[in-house]
Amino acid sequence: MEPPATMKPALNDPASITSLHVNSSRVWRGGERQTLLLVEGLRSRGHDACIACPPRSPLSSRAQEAQIPTYEVSMRNELDLRGVFGLRRLIGRLQPRVLQLHTGHAHSLGVLARGFRRQPATIVNRRVDYSIHRSGTPGFTRLKYSLGVDLFVAISKAIATVLIEDGVAAERIRVIHSGVPPLPDASGSRDGLRESLAIPTDAIVVGTVGELTAHKGHVHLVAALALLRTRQQPVHLVIVGDGKGAAILEEEARSGGVFDRLHLVGFQHDVAGWLAAFDVFAMPSVEEGLGTSVLDAMRASLPVVASAVGGIPEAILDGECGILVAPGEPSLLAEAIDRLIDDPESARRLAEAAHQRVEEHFSAEAMIDGTLEVHRELLELEAVR
Repeated sequence: MEPPATMKPALNDPASITSLHVNSSRVWRGGERQTLLLVEGLRSRGHDACIACPPRSPLSSRAQEAQIPTYEVSMRNELDLRGVFGLRRLIGRLQPRVLQLHTGHAHSLGVLARGFRRQPATIVNRRVDYSIHRSGTPGFTRLKYSLGVDLFVAISKAIATVLIEDGVAAERIRVIHSGVPPLPDASGSRDGLRESLAIPTDAIVVGTVGELTAHKGHVHLVAALALLRTRQQPVHLVIVGDGKGAAILEEEARSGGVFDRLHLVGFQHDVAGWLAAFDVFAMPSVEEGLGTSVLDAMRASLPVVASAVGGIPEAILDGECGILVAPGEPSLLAEAIDRLIDDPESARRLAEAAHQRVEEHFSAEAMIDGTLEVHRELLELEAVR
């Protein structure tokens, strides 16, 4: 899509804020969903926001479907010079007041594209809870966290703490939790989805949603499933998501004697339908910035068992709106799931409290409002420089 010469204030509102949002991911995950939700929300409030992302990426397709101005830019790696000059030209033509960088590579490319200019005001979103020095180009990582960024937005207090430990000044960090909207209507029925997997009608279905990668901890959940195989009421595990870890999970299920109770259904558009098919939601991550999948499950009024890692304890108050367990401990996962199955009244109470907590503290609206406040804060500071 060819960009216009400049971004004009939406609805002729002098208070409108023009912003360019850069996301380098070629896959669809929670961060891309948050980027799209944010830009949709800003535009619905009368602000002229647009997206720059890789060609033919899922975010590009979905943003264009939502009629959001979308600009495809090469972003093969964090030092992609074609991407740097592409973004620099785009910034020059659009003249956004705010540049928001939503991924690690977007951070690098955006800082290089902005160069030594003081405008636009630049924000970096940090969504992962590990050290900034664990990945990226040595030397450049320290530089890009020191120069060219006005504020960092951490999606959890846990991430903010990691940033501070890594040397980012606390006054340059704002915490804005990820947020989720109400779930859409399910396209599949609870019974129909279970029947499609040949799950017995009397079975308990534990489910989770997430990419099949090691840090999501699915292998520990499969091991927990094996510990639950002796229950009189059978327990089945459904994992929604794709990735390279499927073979490892299947081997774990075979060795635990529960291969017939593990269902890897891949990426699914009808997440709402699958959540409705679950009796218990489990989030066994060993690392997690916050986890929008667990927020969706809470909003769907499911009882939740999750690892006490990263930002998850900021969403789930242990014993009040879910159960938290130590990460990497299948026996603790199994015990917590067992408790919820055996005490349906407690499970119902936790599920209701979880739904209320997400609506009050982790809505998409709250995330959008919080980001808009940061935009205004930066522009006010810029005005008095």
